[in-house]
This record gives sequence, C-alpha cells and structure tokens, in this order.
Amino acid sequence: MKILAGIWNNFFYEPILWLLTILYNLSFQNLGLAIIMVTVLIRVALLPLILPSLRSAKKMQDLQPQMANLKRRFAHDRKKHTQEQLRLYKQHGINPAAGCLPNLVQILFLIALYQVFFSTLSSGFNKEFLIWDLTKKDSTLILPILAGISQLILSKMMLPKNRTPVKGQGGMEEAVYSMQSQMLYLFPIMTVVIGWQFPSGLVLYWSVTTIFSIIQQYGVTGVGGLESWLRVVKK
Repeated sequence: MKILAGIWNNFFYEPILWLLTILYNLSFQNLGLAIIMVTVLIRVALLPLILPSLRSAKKMQDLQPQMANLKRRFAHDRKKHTQEQLRLYKQHGINPAAGCLPNLVQILFLIALYQVFFSTLSSGFNKEFLIWDLTKKDSTLILPILAGISQLILSKMMLPKNRTPVKGQGGMEEAVYSMQSQMLYLFPIMTVVIGWQFPSGLVLYWSVTTIFSIIQQYGVTGVGGLESWLRVVKK
C-alpha cells in the first residue's frame, strides 16, 4: 500500500498541486484560469495515448461498408461473423479497446484534482472565479449543464454517421454500437447529476477537458454521428 501511495503522490497528486500552484501565481492568482490551463496541459500530455484511440475510431467508421457486408454474409453464423470482424480489425490495425487507457488516466487525474481541492485549496487560494466559489458546488447549475451538453455532443460525435443498426446479428461491433447508443443520453445526464454535487472547480475541469476532447475528435474523425443532428438544425 505504501508503494501505491508513493506512486500516486509522485505521479498524480504532487505534480498537479505543483503545476496548479505555479499557474495560479502566473495567472495573477486566478484559480479558474489556472484550472483551465492545467486541463489543457493534461490533455496535451495525454495526446500520445488519445490520438491512437481516435484514429482507431476513425478507421472503424471508414470500415462501416465492409462491416455491413460481413453482417450480410454471416447473418446466421455469429461465431464466424465475430472471427471475421476481428480479422478485419487486425488487418487494418484497429484495437477496439484503444480508448480505455486514456479514459482511465483522465479519471485518475480527476481524482487527484479532487484531492488537491479538498486537502489544500480550501485555504490560501483565491477561490472566486466569475460567479463561482470553485471549492463549492455550483448552485446555478451552469457548469454541470455545460458539462452535460458538451458530453452529449462528444458522445454523439463518437457514434458512426449514417449508421443503421441491424438487430439480431450480434458481433462485437454491434455490441459496441449498442452500448454507445444506450450511453448517449445516460452519461450526459449522469454528468449533470454528479457535477451538481462536486465543487465547481472540478466541474470546470471536466467541462474544459470535454470541450478539448470535442476539438480533438473533430480534428481526427470529423463530426461523426453529429452529422444527423446538424442536418436537422440546417433545415
């Protein structure tokens, strides 16, 4: 346990506290700006982990016609369909689980920032940012709603565009799509509910990191599943 605690302090807690303190002083003791800058720096540092997962998602979107063809060919042989799907993934260098590690690391940073807030920032820092006390939860719900909306946009972008699910044929790709569809609205709602309970500073961090993720997602895969919503708005 001491080893794990040492790793946690050396690689997550203390670096974030040190970086946040430096940026707080550089931003004329503006904690909100310091959190935004920390968020951007963390996202940039995670780029080597994030970009492969985004490129893998883009490849999966590009393979949709071939995926549909596999479903037609092996509509009544789920095992063979899954095998051919995995072979296709391997052939194009796709790892369906590529996004797990970046998400895990991002959650670890969020936990570390949470600890920094409660153990250190409750005193000695200017906690005011615009209309918020960043160490208290947002009673206006502005930040939780912003976090939820940005999460909804990101979740929709991660879905393939022009994707029509075919029921009853199974396969890994179908299972992934089904899970993404179910989480499309559930995760943003959970984000709002949880964000309402967290200090505003953490919700600010989550909002900024999600917006940054939207920019990264657009740069690699385009609007993705958001295209259907954009067509409705244009009408």
